Amino acid sequence: MFERPYFQRLTGRLNEPRGFIQVLIGPRQVGKSTLVGQVLLKVGIPHLFVSADAVANAGIVWIEQQWEAARVKLKESGSPDFILAIDEIQKVANWSEVVKKLWDEDTKAKRSMKVVLLGSSRLLLHQGLTESLTGRFETSYLGHWSFTEMEKAFGVTPEQYVWFGGYPGASGITNDEDRWKKYVNDALIETSISKDILMLTRVDKPALLRKLFELGCLYSGQVLSYTKIVGQLHDAGNTTTLAHYLQLLDTAGLLTGIEKYSGERLRDRASSPKFQVQNTALLSAQHGATFGEVRQAPEKWGRWVEATIGAHLVNHQLSEEYTVYYWRHRNDRIDFVLERNGRVVGLEVKSGASQRARGMEAFKKKFKPGRVLMVGNSGIPWQEFLKINPVDLF
Repeated sequence: MFERPYFQRLTGRLNEPRGFIQVLIGPRQVGKSTLVGQVLLKVGIPHLFVSADAVANAGIVWIEQQWEAARVKLKESGSPDFILAIDEIQKVANWSEVVKKLWDEDTKAKRSMKVVLLGSSRLLLHQGLTESLTGRFETSYLGHWSFTEMEKAFGVTPEQYVWFGGYPGASGITNDEDRWKKYVNDALIETSISKDILMLTRVDKPALLRKLFELGCLYSGQVLSYTKIVGQLHDAGNTTTLAHYLQLLDTAGLLTGIEKYSGERLRDRASSPKFQVQNTALLSAQHGATFGEVRQAPEKWGRWVEATIGAHLVNHQLSEEYTVYYWRHRNDRIDFVLERNGRVVGLEVKSGASQRARGMEAFKKKFKPGRVLMVGNSGIPWQEFLKINPVDLF
């Protein structure tokens, strides 16, 4: 059984001799439910694992029923504590209010209830946590699978990871690319958009949101102003709507808009985001070419490598608490800028024969960062960089 890094952390938390609320957030199909199920078996504490996704019109009454069942099982077990795990909690409207009420009841009654809440909509979960459960929970983020994890679990090569990305459930069908692409498009992309965004958030123009996602994948790694995006899309509405839709795609673990680095502590949101897919499978599944064809085209392959490095960086930023930017000024640019507690690292990705990067010197002169690194033949090989936790660069 392959254990993700978070496995031991959650196991330790559940073995603590007190009650708590643990919130586990992450995109669809990254193994949140599987991981929690494995941990529950390992700790050996009486538990109840239920999912709001499996119940039509699950509401706060449903949560109350599951919680009451957990209380009964706790009493019957004779155990000092009990674990209640609820998957896809964001599907229940006003879930945080009823969780707060029930948790406070258990605290007053001195019941040692350990609650694990799982969800794939980062936006809705954070809204509920900040509004009702302040001071009562601990949050952890479980992102897309890294290359190291895919290599250890499935024997994936760096080149395979660049094209097929980090979805463990799709790893067994990559030898049939047509089937793999259909799975990614139908089971991952469409399900994430329809269930984690459109069903849970008001979106006045769902077709526009889907087109924005397709455009963002097409231009992943490139900087586009919202004005130019409007020009690429029909019935695009205003730039504020597009910025909001991009934020929704980000919270669903699909597409990020990286902001421009300015070096200032206070910044306005960038009007020209750099599109970045959070998993390169999302890019490959919508492309007509095959892995072999792109691998033999150096310019195209370089784009996939840069997208993989970008996905590696943005997937670690939520758990490691740093921020990813890009930088450009006239003809100078840096692919990625990492900032953490005032410390700055610049990264330039060069996977092809050309290793020139004049922007690195301009960036060092202007901002005096802690370090500026080349990811490529003249610096850290991209295959090795994918094994590095970016926080170790600071």
